[in-house]
Amino acid sequence: MINLTNAIPFAEGGNRKCFVHPEDKNKCVKVINAESFDKRINNLPWYKRFKDNSAFDDNLKEEKGYLQHALINQDSKTWKHIAKWYGIVETTIGPGAVTELIRNNGEIAITLEQYLFKDGLTPEVKLAIENFHDWLRETLVLTKNLLPHNLVLKIDNEEIIIKIIDGLGSKSFIPLPNKSNFFAKQYVERRIQLMWSRINWDLSGRKGNWK
Repeated sequence: MINLTNAIPFAEGGNRKCFVHPEDKNKCVKVINAESFDKRINNLPWYKRFKDNSAFDDNLKEEKGYLQHALINQDSKTWKHIAKWYGIVETTIGPGAVTELIRNNGEIAITLEQYLFKDGLTPEVKLAIENFHDWLRETLVLTKNLLPHNLVLKIDNEEIIIKIIDGLGSKSFIPLPNKSNFFAKQYVERRIQLMWSRINWDLSGRKGNWK
């Protein structure tokens, strides 16, 4: 069991807290924020309250995202833009999803959101985004909305490589993209369009609805 009792998270989202693995600084442990999870369950529409609470567990959703067809038995190119997955383990504060912690020169990599707010859409990061989108089209890896705070920038021989650290899996209510390349291509293109919409929204000062 991993001891996180007195650990301080290095990042915290709406549903999970992220900790550096106490035994491996290159791994991240994501633990459900119990308080926000309970609040989320209590605020569900009545028709969703019949589901088991596990249906809303982000760790289990992430595990399912890593088990998608596009990532089974694939080569290193397929994994170029995704943080590695190590499974779900027990910690002293609840189950934790363990993934690769992306670093640059020993420091935790910054998110695309942080970069855009600081430096804007530079030619270097625009090229990295375009390369990332080409990879999505080639591999047909399914993701939820590609939000800049769920993407980090890895520097490899001066090349910027965008890495997904959260949000794998399909948002499609009917799972056609999981079963058909035709629908997967349409799904991926929509995610790419929405990613540009979100980036432009961030850069414009977040006015209106980003979608």
